[in-house]
Amino acid sequence: MTRLSVNLNKIALLRNARDIGIPSVVESARTVLNAGAYGVTVHPRPDERHIRYSDVYELSELLASEFPEAEFNIEGNPFTGRYMEIVSQVKPDQATLVPDDPAQVTSDHGWDARANQDRLKPVIGQLKELGIRVSLFMDPDPEGIKHAGQAGADRVELYTEPYARAFRQGRHVEEVLAEYACAARAAQELGLGVNAGHDLNLNNLGKFLDTVPGVLEVSIGHALIAEALEAGLYNTVKQYLKILSTVEQKSG
Repeated sequence: MTRLSVNLNKIALLRNARDIGIPSVVESARTVLNAGAYGVTVHPRPDERHIRYSDVYELSELLASEFPEAEFNIEGNPFTGRYMEIVSQVKPDQATLVPDDPAQVTSDHGWDARANQDRLKPVIGQLKELGIRVSLFMDPDPEGIKHAGQAGADRVELYTEPYARAFRQGRHVEEVLAEYACAARAAQELGLGVNAGHDLNLNNLGKFLDTVPGVLEVSIGHALIAEALEAGLYNTVKQYLKILSTVEQKSG
């Protein structure tokens, strides 16, 4: 079965809007892991606009003490900010290297592994010496994936926004999926594990996994948090109304 890692960035983004500590990133991690998620993902950026570096340490402590079998996946660009420092100290199960610029709103492309191979090789080697599995964020391009393998990666994470866009628009879905299936097979033939992530959701995930073979793990954050708000908003309003009703009865 494909495993689910829940990205907690949007929890942190909401938390950072007020300085009162809610929603709690740690409590949210506890919730998703108790619900059965295989692991949690964070992507600390240099400006700490959502996940803070302190969150990474607190989550590491939570997983070590309460969920030792859960996977901790830390995403980020190894050439910006404190990424390598933090990952070297925390030693997560998986480091997913992403070629994002600090100013980007979100990741929007995979590595050019051929052009960056000389830069990536020593970084990947350093992480693997620490016992960390390394995944490279990649577009669904078999040639690029070949160079990811040559750089020393253990896995690739297929950047799935193009598929999600095609699914949303109802255009060229099968053709796009064929590209992902081809990329996944190319990775597996090289001995690389295949992860996937970006804009996967309840509507498009099943079709993707039915078509793309051997996906080991999906990392899902934005859509999952948005869907959780919708699924839980009605019941939360009911809980508030119950309290208000009880207070009204007492005052009456």
